[in-house]
Amino acid sequence: MSSTVTESAKSAADVALQETLDLLEWPRLCEYVATFASTSQGFSECKSLSLPMDLATSRQRLDETIEIGELDAFIDGGLNFQGIYDLADIVTRCVKGGVLTGEELLKVADTLLAARRLRRQIDNSQVRPVISALIVDLVTLPELEKILRFGLEEGGRVADQASQKLRELRLKWQAMRSERRTILQDLVRRHISIIQDTAIGDRNGRPVLALKVGTIDQIQGVVHSTSASGNTVFLEPHLIIGLGNRIAAIESDICKEEHRLLADWSADVAVHSSSIEHLGQVMLKLDLALARARFSDWLGGVPPVFVEDCDAPFSLKGLRHPLLVCQEIQNQGSVVVPVTIEVPSNLKVVAITGPNTGGKTVTLKSVGLAVLMARVGIFLPCIDTPSFPWCSHVLADIGDEQSLEQNLSTFSSHIMRIKRILTVVDKDPGPVLVLLDEVGAGTDPAEGTALAIALLRTLADKARLTIATTHFGELKALKYSDKRFENASVGFDTETLKPTYYLHWGIPGRSNALEIARRLGLAAEILDSAQKSIGLNDLPTVDHVIRALEQQRQRQQTAAEDAALLLARTELLHDELLRQWEEQCRYSKEMKDQVRREVERLTLQGKKEVSSLIRSLREKGADGETARRVGKRLRQIEIEHRPGPIHRNYGAWSPKVGDYVRLIALAKAGEVLAISGDGLQLTVLCGVFRSTVGLSDIESLDGRKPSKPETVVKVQSRNSYSRNSVVRSSHNTVDVRGLRVHEAEVVVEECLRKEVGPLWVIHGIGTGKLKRGLRNWLETVPYVEKVTDADQSDGGAGCTVVWLE
Repeated sequence: MSSTVTESAKSAADVALQETLDLLEWPRLCEYVATFASTSQGFSECKSLSLPMDLATSRQRLDETIEIGELDAFIDGGLNFQGIYDLADIVTRCVKGGVLTGEELLKVADTLLAARRLRRQIDNSQVRPVISALIVDLVTLPELEKILRFGLEEGGRVADQASQKLRELRLKWQAMRSERRTILQDLVRRHISIIQDTAIGDRNGRPVLALKVGTIDQIQGVVHSTSASGNTVFLEPHLIIGLGNRIAAIESDICKEEHRLLADWSADVAVHSSSIEHLGQVMLKLDLALARARFSDWLGGVPPVFVEDCDAPFSLKGLRHPLLVCQEIQNQGSVVVPVTIEVPSNLKVVAITGPNTGGKTVTLKSVGLAVLMARVGIFLPCIDTPSFPWCSHVLADIGDEQSLEQNLSTFSSHIMRIKRILTVVDKDPGPVLVLLDEVGAGTDPAEGTALAIALLRTLADKARLTIATTHFGELKALKYSDKRFENASVGFDTETLKPTYYLHWGIPGRSNALEIARRLGLAAEILDSAQKSIGLNDLPTVDHVIRALEQQRQRQQTAAEDAALLLARTELLHDELLRQWEEQCRYSKEMKDQVRREVERLTLQGKKEVSSLIRSLREKGADGETARRVGKRLRQIEIEHRPGPIHRNYGAWSPKVGDYVRLIALAKAGEVLAISGDGLQLTVLCGVFRSTVGLSDIESLDGRKPSKPETVVKVQSRNSYSRNSVVRSSHNTVDVRGLRVHEAEVVVEECLRKEVGPLWVIHGIGTGKLKRGLRNWLETVPYVEKVTDADQSDGGAGCTVVWLE
């Protein structure tokens, strides 16, 4: 009894599965996939793709599709299955002792060669572990292929070299045929007057001459036939009959030898039948995987992810109906509107409502086909990565299946199909996806509504997910009493009377029957009467709620679109700022490199010039004037290459006695020893010499300029010094002791620019080199009138007085 029940359940499952595949148009999808197959066997298998019965097999097929698709895209021209033949029938005949033809044996050899080539392209266990595992045990039998190619010519003819006996027989046969032809041609030449046609004919495999009627007594032979007109007689001369018999005997021997060879080779194929059958199965799996990969790429699909948890959520973003996408690509049709299916783990039933032709049934078929495609290893036309639990069964009740043969109404056919669906759901513990179109329709609305509610609640307890379309208002309200239910609706534009095909979640849809009828021109009195009937039944409340929810959803969608636009603008601004920042960084780097190269160039140039000056000093003929010019040029080089001070605004700064300051003219630091009463003159110890400089000739070590002291008004006597006053003071005295000649020149020249009277230059006596260098230089200064020694009280020979013009 239990066996009968099991068989009945199995039969119901098979029937329900086949009905579902037909309703979802699965065979039509398989035909599209079959067009991408490379072999005849793959084409046949693709037209009826089998569904894996477990999660592991489905995952393996997906991995096969991914790996072989990546390899096909990587190889220039893609993978090539040319030369792969279906050898199932051939191997079966060999195993049963049959003898193959030469063409069939060449198919075996071509398949072995092509399989060996594909194995070399595919084998890489690190990059392609799944499809590489398929060819681990693959045997391509190179020795068998070598034997077959050696013994068979193009087209399947047994080659002369196949055996020594065959070679000798064919040589003998060719020689005898040549001899016979020579005899016949000689007869034609000698009896040309009675020959109707010089061409040697053939009757029943025997060579004949075409003679004129009434001349057959001139050549002895056997008459084989006459022409339709009766004017020509076809005769085989006696001279070649014996030779022809011997040729026929040799032809028989040749056929026997060829048959023996073909039988031997067929036996070799039979010996390796298991390896060849395994090779054919592997090639079929690879061809199917490649067909799935190429179809998926053509469809623009993305690989799905199976979640092991039976209650895992369904996530199908931007799903498009696969068959509509195929039509769009083939016929350049209208763009397919995508739908998004987001069903969390706690939801078991989704009720889709809305007007007819709005896309409810298309949504059901899209989801069903997507689950089946993923199960066999085909990518889905989605965006992002689709994920959902592996479903052991996809069961559907879609469309009007009224059957006159079985005396079933529309409602009865739906009930019979639902009965089979419930039988499968009860027996199969795995996750099940159920798709119901217009559940409860075809009968009294009240009874149909009650039946639909009971059915959906039953399926919520047993199936992983049930998606049902309906027009019943009571089904729309189940969401608010059962957390396992959710509403969705298809969009419809009442202004244009055209569906938008978009799926909206969270709110039920309106059927819009009265609006559609009004737009289509139905009589107003009928519509008014219908509206009054709705009012009597107190139903507008639900409709008004739905309309308000639709308006709220529209406002939220508009706000979301505005937010998305603002986000997009923000991202564009961010990208633009990032681009400008990167460009500025690149420009700064280029400028730094340019400055560095310029500094290196100037440094190298300065080194070369300094080296040249040093060489000029080392020459034997160099004199004091040369040294002076060299020193002056060195000072210019130093000034030219001296980095400019970095001026920073640190506020007011006044030097004090004991501070260290920088002498701008010398670019050296010194200690402030004394400050004049007015604060404008400072005595600075720089190295071993003292110098009196103005406040504007110094700066702090960090680059700050000194602030001028406050002006102090002093009463001066009426006696003033003349322009050429000879009175020595700290203002017109400069101490250059310890400096080199060129350094002293710089200090003295700076002081001469500020003085209007004589300048006392203290240089000391020493070796006299500093004094001579300064006086030689002063003689070249155009605004110097004369140079004299100072009075004995002012330093005598250790001090020089410079008189200005």
